[in-house]
This record gives sequence, structure tokens and C-alpha cells, in this order.
Amino acid sequence: MSNALLLDKDGFLVNLDDWNPAVANQLAQTENIQLTAAHWEILQLLRQFHNEFDLSPAMRPLTKYIKTHLGAEQASSIYLLKLFPGSPAKIAAKIAGLPRPENCL
Repeated sequence: MSNALLLDKDGFLVNLDDWNPAVANQLAQTENIQLTAAHWEILQLLRQFHNEFDLSPAMRPLTKYIKTHLGAEQASSIYLLKLFPGSPAKIAAKIAGLPRPENCL
């Protein structure tokens, strides 16, 4: 991880403006995730959600938003768990360079 990046104690970016695709790849590596086109599709939607509502979505609003934009298959918890194992909303938000979603442990 580059020294220029400031991360909080949980590995989230302190300055959201530091985010770019290379940073996303670095953050994904810390979660042992190799980003694919499917990951990027979700990350871009997450960033779009954040731009619209100025917050990082927890799992339920995230799946609802994904369902609206990509369809039910990509919005399923199982699909998201395969991409972002553990806590999809939290891990995807971290990789997308967004703050930790509320209600995510």
C-alpha cells in the first residue's frame, strides 16, 4: 500500500478524493480479491449511489439499488458474497473508496 494513502483503522480511505482504479486494486488486494469486470460493475454502482445520496449503502439499500440498475441476479446476496466474501456492502465500499456503511460490522 502506498504511503501517500491515508487509511483509517479499518482500512477505509480517509480522503475519498485519493481513490482511483489503481487504489481500488490495492485495496482489493488487502481483501485477497482480484477485481474482475463483475466487481467493477458493482464498484461503479456503489460510487454512483454515494454521489446520489452522499452515503455508503448498507446491504439492503445496496441490493435494492443494484436490482434497479443491473437486475435481480446481480442484486442477490449470494452473487455479492461470491464477489466480496464476508460482508459485501462493507468490503465493496472499502474497495470503492467510500466510507464504511452504517450498520455494517
